[in-house]
Amino acid sequence: MKKGLQRLLKVLGCLMLAAGLVLLTGTAYEAYQSKQDMKSYSPPGKYYEVSGRNMHIYTAGKGDVTVVFASGWGTPNPYVDFSLLYDKLKSKVKIAVYDRFGYGYSDYTDQPRDIDTITAEIHQLLRKSGQRPPYILVAHSLGALETLRFAQMYPDEVAGMVIIDGGSPEYYSTVGMDAPEWYFNSVRFLVKTGIARTVLHSDRMMKTLVIDPELVSESMKKAATISALKHAYNDNVMDEMRLSKDNATRVLENKKEFSFPLTILTGGPDNSSEGSQAWQADQAKFSSWSQQGTQQIIPHADHYIHNSHPDLVATEIIKLVPPSNDL
Repeated sequence: MKKGLQRLLKVLGCLMLAAGLVLLTGTAYEAYQSKQDMKSYSPPGKYYEVSGRNMHIYTAGKGDVTVVFASGWGTPNPYVDFSLLYDKLKSKVKIAVYDRFGYGYSDYTDQPRDIDTITAEIHQLLRKSGQRPPYILVAHSLGALETLRFAQMYPDEVAGMVIIDGGSPEYYSTVGMDAPEWYFNSVRFLVKTGIARTVLHSDRMMKTLVIDPELVSESMKKAATISALKHAYNDNVMDEMRLSKDNATRVLENKKEFSFPLTILTGGPDNSSEGSQAWQADQAKFSSWSQQGTQQIIPHADHYIHNSHPDLVATEIIKLVPPSNDL
């Protein structure tokens, strides 16, 4: 019996040693590969100094109106995320896609991630990069909060707004985005040890965790992968989540019916749950934030409507472009 126990302990010790060596090797590999990634991680846009740090913005197109894109929470690379819309828009309007601090090609920041700070940074970036209103603000998911706050803080600069499956301040102020801390710690561990990089070699996992690789070019797929590994639940991203209720409350405190057109695009899931029912109910009311508010439900669409239905989203954006004589 004693010999059997000794043998078992010896086997367990060997397994633990082997696992430790594998993790050590994976960690070293990930550190090396991350450095290699940065050699090809070239920004598609330009950097501008905002609050003492570099903030990235990609611009293209032509016209008198600029469409400004706000990504959803945790989207690692906004430039890639909205890329299916560019060719459909840039012959008609200017486009500007910004990376909040902690996203895409932007730096990290020590500034708090409260909604007023985030919105002021966006406004400063737009001005420094030479963008001029009127703006049509297009937001996905939690990005809805900063676009609404932008319209509250700079009302004369907004000509219209499209929300892509984004919740209202009423929704975010009552429904927490909290997830167990162990989950985020686990993801960071998987990234650090190289396991996440291995997982993302699978197109199926890439589609589930980052973006459908069949929709984008190889270079954009690579950029999205690097961003996902580089920014995995960093402090800036996590602070946005922790402050989501407070940020929504701040927007609610300044609620005033907008005069510009507001289009709410809502994904119509195939399967209904209690959570999705609450979301759908909120979406139906969201358009009341504007005197010209409308909602459109997109059947069989998931949360990323701009990826699954880019033609429809582009059409809805163009509808809000005012005639040139109204500018």
